[in-house]
Amino acid sequence: LTIVAVGTSMPEFVTSVVAGLKRQGDVAFGNIVGSNIYNILGIGGATALIAPGAVPAEIVSFDNLVMIGVSVVLVAFAWTGLRIARWEGAALLVGYGIYLYAIWP
Repeated sequence: LTIVAVGTSMPEFVTSVVAGLKRQGDVAFGNIVGSNIYNILGIGGATALIAPGAVPAEIVSFDNLVMIGVSVVLVAFAWTGLRIARWEGAALLVGYGIYLYAIWP
């Protein structure tokens, strides 16, 4: 799933990088948040309509908590000065690495 997620997120990533280089942080932030909301609600909802199924217990007990926690941290980072500093971005990347390590089989 991580490989698929990386492939499908590349357009948003490139758009956010270009917006960041042009000092349009609002576009980058809105692009990432909007994409995540669409993926969770739109793609998740369409998938459930086509092939309904039970949500695995691992997602309910671990992944949802991680998603909520990272969302709170991202809002807190953005709230301080209305921008995400380099160290905050690095902290988010390190957190993602820790998450990948935690879910690796």
